[in-house]
Amino acid sequence: MLKLRTSDAGFDKAFARLVKDRRESDENVARDVQTIIDDVRLRGDEALAEYTERFDQHLPAEDDWRIPAEACREAFDGLKPDLRAALELAAQRIRAYHEAQLPEDRDYTDAAGIRLGARWTAVDGAGLYVPGGRAAYPSSLLMNAIPAKVAGVERLVVVTPTPKGLVNPLVLAAAHLAGVDEVWRVGGAQAVAALAYGTKRIKPVDVITGPGNAWVAEAKRQLFGVVGIDMVAGPSEILVIADGKNDPQWIAADLLSQAEHDPSAQAILITDDEGFADQVADMVGVEIALLPTAKVAKASWDAHGTIIVVNSLDEAPALANALAAEHVEIATDSPERLFDKIRHAGSVFLGRMTPEAIGDYVAGPNHVLPTGRRARFSSGLSVLDFMKRTSFIAVSDASISAVGPAAVELAEAEGLAAHARSIALRLGQ
Repeated sequence: MLKLRTSDAGFDKAFARLVKDRRESDENVARDVQTIIDDVRLRGDEALAEYTERFDQHLPAEDDWRIPAEACREAFDGLKPDLRAALELAAQRIRAYHEAQLPEDRDYTDAAGIRLGARWTAVDGAGLYVPGGRAAYPSSLLMNAIPAKVAGVERLVVVTPTPKGLVNPLVLAAAHLAGVDEVWRVGGAQAVAALAYGTKRIKPVDVITGPGNAWVAEAKRQLFGVVGIDMVAGPSEILVIADGKNDPQWIAADLLSQAEHDPSAQAILITDDEGFADQVADMVGVEIALLPTAKVAKASWDAHGTIIVVNSLDEAPALANALAAEHVEIATDSPERLFDKIRHAGSVFLGRMTPEAIGDYVAGPNHVLPTGRRARFSSGLSVLDFMKRTSFIAVSDASISAVGPAAVELAEAEGLAAHARSIALRLGQ
């Protein structure tokens, strides 16, 4: 764990190193992913079968690549009542939040008499990557699938690895609840390539979303432009801004809620109370010992955990804006005062009773958020990631006379004679 103090002489350089720590894939991953993408593009299902057998130690039978809708329904029906109710509550809250995001069409006539506007429509098909193994989370499926359905996507396709043939029943249950149309037994960069280019089995989609490992993230990055993507996501991050009035055990648990995701995850505490900082550091050790995910959480905390002691919490927003973290908790008496100064964050959690983990499940806002300082220029997943806006223009005989001469003038200035003539002819010139 790294401990910094803003009052120390070397703080600026040490903090700059922290800000620049990307913790993401290297050139070898990019090269390997490019090879996989090219192979799937050329050989389609044959390549998918070879990669699935190699990486998942499982080769589905010819009629077993697609998991039937009945299996998803049976998985949902088989859930324990409390778990089914929790999943339904999460889905209801996620749906309600994202329904409020739906944009409105515009259609109006301006002072020149020109009809202008924009119409929003959903993409035809969206692909959702759902990880297997350690990161198989039904909550992530809901967070990706429900906004797509709210947006009006007609075909929603899930790809998910099934190591050694094992299917995660919670993922299937969530797929049923969210109304997913297709579920395929394929994962990794090869699954992303299949969604982008299509194979004989899997038809291509228009947008790909969903979390994954470094290979999945790199595949999405390389295929952006062939398809739309939500974002290039890196390891999880949490920044907690807390004063000494907090329970150190609570804050330690909050930090570990992201550290347990991945050895490359990053957890940072900013506090104005050095005694409290030491208490939290001690409690992190205690909490790690209690976790089934202790090995991963400890690796993350040891390598990337950081505590920053400031002279005043008034320094925290500037530090937070530089870090542009995925998750920011503000555990103070008046969180709004600091929140008003934070411009770069994926999602912010206000007050001592708002742990980041509540946002992962049942709060409603999306938990698919920008990492690696991308919150400086991007936002969390929303219905808009599954929609596009088409503008429209209607010019009348009268209104072209009002604006046409200026357009002709600009076209001629740019040396585009055909542009100018297409307008000038309508003006009778």
